Amino acid sequence: MLKILKIFIIFFTLSALIISVLFFSLLWKYSPELPSYSKILQYKPELSSRLYSSDGVLLKSYHREERIFIPIERIPKRLINAFLSSEDKNFYNHFGIDFIAIFRATISNILSVFNNQKLIGASTITQQVVKNLLLSNEVSFDRKIKEILLSIRVENILTKNQILELYLNDIYLGFKSYGIAAASLNYFNKSINE
Repeated sequence: MLKILKIFIIFFTLSALIISVLFFSLLWKYSPELPSYSKILQYKPELSSRLYSSDGVLLKSYHREERIFIPIERIPKRLINAFLSSEDKNFYNHFGIDFIAIFRATISNILSVFNNQKLIGASTITQQVVKNLLLSNEVSFDRKIKEILLSIRVENILTKNQILELYLNDIYLGFKSYGIAAASLNYFNKSINE
């Protein structure tokens, strides 16, 4: 039993060392190429201008991207919970990266390749905010590493609610709708509280 315990400790120590060396070498390589995250700190979205009649009927909306910013305090908890449930169940429990989701997606995607099934992602809400506001939609290993490194940085400078607020106001939800408020109006002609 003692021999097995020693082997386990040696294996764990070597694995931790290899992972640390890999992480710091990636950090060394990609840090100079990372964009500044000041755009997230100074987030000022292009909002829609809306023209209403005297009886409250929307006459015209002027925008490049349909967007209405809603502070996190005004977003209903049920709506927040719906997004957390579908996008990032462990949002309040990780530091920008969900290693369990990455491992699960890796195994699932390996199996999916052999079965001609659709691949799944493992991005957290923080990673999606970083990708949407700081990086491109390019599918590459380099972009994913930058996304991970920036996500860790963003988690250290913003609160979880600030990150969630950025996500819910910036995510593209189809039909020219960016953010939950614009999507609610475009799809249902109702405010998010309704």
